[in-house]
Amino acid sequence: MRIIVGMSGASGAILGIRMLEALQRVEDCETHLVISESAEQTIRLETGYSVEAVKGLADVLHDIRDMGATIASGSFKTDGMIVAPCSMKTLSAVAAGFSYNLLVRAVDVCLKERRKVVLLPREMPFNAIHLRNLQVADQSGCLIMPPMLTFYNHPATIDDMVDHVIGKTLMQFGVDFQPFKAWEGTEAAQQMPPERVEA
Repeated sequence: MRIIVGMSGASGAILGIRMLEALQRVEDCETHLVISESAEQTIRLETGYSVEAVKGLADVLHDIRDMGATIASGSFKTDGMIVAPCSMKTLSAVAAGFSYNLLVRAVDVCLKERRKVVLLPREMPFNAIHLRNLQVADQSGCLIMPPMLTFYNHPATIDDMVDHVIGKTLMQFGVDFQPFKAWEGTEAAQQMPPERVEA
């Protein structure tokens, strides 16, 4: 398996980081990372990871300015791409087919080759332009997967919520992620007491 991970400059850098960490544990999975300068800044602002440590999580790192990289061509076979997080700027470029950097070009390549593309858009609330771009991206072949809060899995920590998003995303590529708790029906849910925090 060969998966491209794109990290753009939206809040939620941990989503891309945990995605890479999860894929490291998948046997025979080769990851290609392309990361924007804004994403590098977000990593520094939001996480305890260094940018170099994040880059080191991928098997292959690509310079976002390198339009001659392998992932810029459809003849380089991949199983698809995950953009986590996906900024509204990157979304707008995807929707318009404006491949101004390698990250967007890699998405464009996956779409033209009918490969899977999963976008994790990070913005709240969405305005009409965002919604229109999301619809265009969906109609163009992207799977839109906003990192929504979930409650049926009784998350106790932010890590639990992040893991749920990672698990849902990797399901699209046929990858099982152990921390992910799938819905098993109301009977199972009733046997799982919710975590309580004392006031």
